[in-house]
Order: sequence, then C-alpha cells, then structure tokens
Amino acid sequence: MDASGVSSNPAIVLDLTSDDESDDNAHLTLHPRVNGVNGVHDLDALDGSEDEENTDDEWDIESLFEDTIEEMGDENLFDGDACTLDEAIAFRHELRTIGPEEFCRRTVEANTISAKKLLTAFGIRAPPFLEGSPDDAYYGLLSLAISRELSKRIKLPKYNTVDDAVELIRKSKNIIVLTGAGISTSLGIPDFRSKDVGLYSKLASLGLPINDPQEVFNIEVFKQDPNIFFSVAKDILPEIDRYTPTHKFIYLLQQRGKLLTNYSQNIDNIEAAAGILPEKLIQCHGSFATASCFKCGAQVPGETIFADIRADRIPRCAKCTASLRAKNHGSMKRKRSQNGQDKKRRRYDGADSSDDDYDLEDKAGIMKPDITFFGEQLPDRFSERLTNHDKGLVDLVIVIGTSLKVAPVSEVIPYLPAHIPQMYISRTPVSHVNFDVDMLGDCDVVVAELCRRLGWELDHEMVPQGQKVEVKLQEGFPSRHLFTAINRE
Repeated sequence: MDASGVSSNPAIVLDLTSDDESDDNAHLTLHPRVNGVNGVHDLDALDGSEDEENTDDEWDIESLFEDTIEEMGDENLFDGDACTLDEAIAFRHELRTIGPEEFCRRTVEANTISAKKLLTAFGIRAPPFLEGSPDDAYYGLLSLAISRELSKRIKLPKYNTVDDAVELIRKSKNIIVLTGAGISTSLGIPDFRSKDVGLYSKLASLGLPINDPQEVFNIEVFKQDPNIFFSVAKDILPEIDRYTPTHKFIYLLQQRGKLLTNYSQNIDNIEAAAGILPEKLIQCHGSFATASCFKCGAQVPGETIFADIRADRIPRCAKCTASLRAKNHGSMKRKRSQNGQDKKRRRYDGADSSDDDYDLEDKAGIMKPDITFFGEQLPDRFSERLTNHDKGLVDLVIVIGTSLKVAPVSEVIPYLPAHIPQMYISRTPVSHVNFDVDMLGDCDVVVAELCRRLGWELDHEMVPQGQKVEVKLQEGFPSRHLFTAINRE
C-alpha cells in the first residue's frame, strides 16, 4: 500500500534536478496586476533573467492554485468546454515547437482560444471559484499549466503496443520497477487514495480527532496521541507469508537477472515474502519489517508487535520495561531493608504485582513500526541508490499500481534519463506523466498476460488455470491498452 512517508507538496528532501538539465521550468511567477496577456507573458521568466528586486511583488502560482487544481486526463477531453484530444495534442506539440511566449501570442493573445479552454489541453480543469471571471483571471493558472507541460518527459514514439512492451522486457537487463498500493490490494490490503474504498476515505468516516485522514501518519500527531495511529494500524498489517502475482512477476525479473531495483512505496513488506533480495529493494517509506522504540531506539522484528496491534494494544518496549522493572526492584529492596518489614512487604507486593507491571509497561517507550511518517526523512538509501547507482544503469522503467502523487518518489520518473523507455501498469491512467505504453487493468491480470507472451511461467494460486485475457486498444489512444480477464476455468 502506498505509504504516507512524505506529503504530496513538501519541501523535497532530494534534489532530483539533473546537472545537465535547466530547472528554469520549475518555478513560474505572476505579477499581481494582470492586464491583457501580460500575466501570461511573465512566462519569459523561463529564461531566468527575472529581476530579483521584483520578487517581493510576485506571486507563486503553484502555491496559489495547488489546493484548487483539478486535473483531468485525456480520456475526459470530450465535453463541450474542453479541447478535443486532437486539439490538445496539437497545442502541446506547438508549445514545444515555438516556445511559451510565441505560443501565448498565437493563442490567447490572438483570441483564437480562451485561456479557460486552453487549460484543458494541458490537463487542468478551471476551478469553480473562477467561473464567470474575465479570461485574464485564468492566466496565472495557464502559466502553471504550461510550466508543468514543459517539464514533462516526451513520449518515445517508437513504443506503443503490448508487443513493444514485451520485447522491451525481454531485451532489458537493468529494469527499475516502481510499485505502489495497487500491487497489494488483491490481498485485501486497502490502498490510500481510492475514492470510497481507500484507507483515507474510510478513516474520514471514523470520527477520529484529526482534521485530515492523512494526519494518522503525521509524526507530530503520533507523538501527541499514538492511539490514533494504532486504532487503524491493524487494518493495514500484512500477512507475513502471502504475496500477489505482481510480486511474483517482480521476483521473476530478479531471477532472470533483469531487476536493477524495486522502489516500493508500500509499507507492507510483502516484497520480502516474495523473495526480493534486500540489495534489490528500496522501501521508500519504510515498512512493518521492523519496529523501533520511540524512547530508547531499540529495534525488533516487526512481527514482534503484531499481536499487540491486532489486540488494539499499544506495543511497549521490552527493553525499557526490563530496565524499569530492574530499577523498581532495586528501589523496593532498599525500602524493605530500611523498615524491617520484608515479610509484610513481600505479601503486599505479591498481591499487586500485576498492577506494578502494568504501571511499568505504561511508562516504557512505545514501539513504532519503522514506517516513514509525514514529517520524517526518507531513508538515505533511497537517494543514494537512485543518484549514485541506478540513473546510469537503467534501461527500462516499469511503474505498477501507483498514481505517483507523493513526492519525492513521484520525482523519480522525471529524474531518470528521458530516452529510457517507460511503461505503466495500473487500473487507471495518470495525466501528469507521459508513459510510452499504458497497460490498464488489474495489475495481476496484466502481469500474467505479459508473462504468457514472454513465455514465462507465472505459477501462482491467484492466477486461475486457463485464464484468458482480452486486450483492447482504448479508442483515441494509440498506446493505451485495456486488459480484462474473460475466461477462468
């Protein structure tokens, strides 16, 4: 499942800007007063020549709109207020060909299209609060949309079909696999963000004393009241010995010498059960594999605390408890020797020993699963592996079961060399990344069909014998394929 390690709009802890790539597209500004198309023409800030003395008079567009942006995928470009898919593709191509300043002159300045409608070509629907506003009110948001479009990797046109994807897997030797919650949901482990059924949707209905369901995984909230986290932790505990066909697929890549690194956003540690080697696995947001005392730092295997979590008890540190018990025992011996009432004390102490133990345990440190909460740094191995090892070796990227919404893991894809082929496997497409091949459907169904075409045996109890998979090209999308299991014997 997708961990909550780092929020979707944090200060990025890892600088993923390549040394040989300009970061000019990363930050656009808008002057408060917008006349005509001047607001859009502030896109000439892309050349980096902006006067630093004027920065106090500028607004940060992304900060201004980040809470109101409604993204729309290409599959939604069919209503009357949006560009058609063909128009959107043409506008994106024109933007990259002539540059943002000339593009704005030929479009919104020339009144060939409204800024509101042009937003949809870049995957953004205008927020309701701007409805009825003059068109120049949309210029700031259009600046952001253009900036985001220019920062996207350009799809490699030579890869489009499922057979292309199969051949890429067959010939590649250093594959990065980036996984999210979608590869574990078939085991009954909920993802985080799915509408109505995701963990955050369920938490919102529990009446917990928090303002946002994500606060369950906020380290400051945990410090103040660990009961909030542990009240829901049992619902996301993994079963130690089970894994999905998708996990098995990643294992097969490893066994065939093709897996460079599996970057997992999941905290369930199921990759280990599937046999992924520690040196091939980066658990970007930590996992339930281990737990550490919040007071003394003692670390234990994660399953040590599972019984307490499932019984709705807050797990306490055995090391702290033993230390407190030893100190308490020494204190009692001194008291007994001072008043000469050893026998009486011994009977009294024996009667209430369970209460004493309870009090001692209550003072012991809390055992927190080694999940990276909001407000905590990601493991050092994440940035070290990506920047110092994988970037120069990778020859294929496969993203499975994640919407790539959480930074800095979401920044891995644009950080890698743009000429490296990328493919996407999940139930629904994403609009903010241009993958070369999209394979949509149940992750287990997709990987089973890929293995069949590769001639690999995916022996797993969750893949029905004789399963047949129908693959259709989604209308209007030359590289988006829909996978459906249609026959199960």
